[in-house]
Amino acid sequence: MNPTVSGPAETLHGLYLTLRPEPLLTQDEFSTFYRSQVNQVRGMDTVARLSLKLQQSFGAVPFRTFLMGHPGVGKSTEITRLLERVKEQHVGIRLSIATELNPASFKVFDVLLLMLVRIAEEADRMGVAPLGTDSTVLIADLLQWFGTKKESQTRTAGSAASVDIGIGAKWLEFLGFSVSAKAEAKYAAERKTEAIEHSIQRLPDLIGLCNRLIDACSRKLREKTGKEWLLIVEDLDKTGISPQQLQELFIQYGNVFEELRVSMIFTIPVWLAYSEDANRLPFERYMIHDTPVFDQRHDAHVEGRAAVEAVLAARVAPSLFAEGQMTRLIVASGGNLRDLFELVLNAGEGALSRNPGATVIGPDDAAAAINQKRRDYRMKLGQSPYDALPISYDQKSQKLVAVYQDSPGNDMPDAVLYSLLRARGIQEFNGTGWFGVHPLVVDILRDQQHLSSEAPGGTS
Repeated sequence: MNPTVSGPAETLHGLYLTLRPEPLLTQDEFSTFYRSQVNQVRGMDTVARLSLKLQQSFGAVPFRTFLMGHPGVGKSTEITRLLERVKEQHVGIRLSIATELNPASFKVFDVLLLMLVRIAEEADRMGVAPLGTDSTVLIADLLQWFGTKKESQTRTAGSAASVDIGIGAKWLEFLGFSVSAKAEAKYAAERKTEAIEHSIQRLPDLIGLCNRLIDACSRKLREKTGKEWLLIVEDLDKTGISPQQLQELFIQYGNVFEELRVSMIFTIPVWLAYSEDANRLPFERYMIHDTPVFDQRHDAHVEGRAAVEAVLAARVAPSLFAEGQMTRLIVASGGNLRDLFELVLNAGEGALSRNPGATVIGPDDAAAAINQKRRDYRMKLGQSPYDALPISYDQKSQKLVAVYQDSPGNDMPDAVLYSLLRARGIQEFNGTGWFGVHPLVVDILRDQQHLSSEAPGGTS
């Protein structure tokens, strides 16, 4: 978010400043743009539950969990709220798999390496790096891992200051090698099978190094602040990360993360919790649900729409919408904030492209943006390269109709359900686990005559 923005856009030309999709990270952004109403209609305040769990685990066993939610539901912003709630006990370190690693090719040892590097960097920034004389062996072993020649540590009758300077220099050397290794993991065009196998064979060593660094930095952190580390591993639900990668990370190598002596929260896609391997996931799962714009009977969900409107009004002055168009775009978004911001921005840009002097988003502008977004959703309903086995559209349309009609067994997990969850054609609501069909997909089903042309729950 642009730091100069201090309130909602007052003109269509200012929409791009306040409708950027980045999460709210700073306290100023949070106080300006965050609205709590969405949590009041989602069925439970997941952040309140997580903060309680972290408080209970403080000073005891590390707390590890999965946080789920559709892309655009606001997970990263809710994590900011969580870190604010637990800041008296925890120091949060946020890691983005999608931006700090290569999302198409990362392996479990890359994630561990990223954790190790980011803890070291944050410890260095906070002045809690393990630079005491008792850390010489740890630093030497870290340097060896990063390809340096292990040097023998000799202790003489020299001053403690000279030893500390030596250790400090080696710590800086380690940071330099670790940054290079992180860059290699992100930008390497390809990896030889032998190199991958070699790294997998060295996993136990890397786990041990991670824990030794965690322990050393944790001691220093507690001495200085009385707090504990909390790792937040984000963006595992981003496009480009395949189901096979996630299943390898958490099913095949889930025990790796169970061995780490630090509290962790991983954000994962909703579909993973409904896959056939869900019962093999190593940690408990918490959900940030979608915000409903329709209820289970396909009537307008008044409270849900009002909550989404409060979020939008914090970013865009309601006067920029012709009568009824703000609600129309909210309904078309299905309550998904990222989709909503994109819809409004596209509608505003469409209005300006047709008339540079336009002052409001009119019906034609909203219709054009909705039609474009509906095309996007139609494309997602086709064959997906991420499905383990081909799933026909006939299978998907049957599942969508069953969910829409709340037919018995419509919510039973299967490959079709989690394919549709991944495509965001199906949403999950209100803590009770009921599913609904996205309003844009209801439009598609009506156009294809899978539903009556009068069936409620669509965008018109």
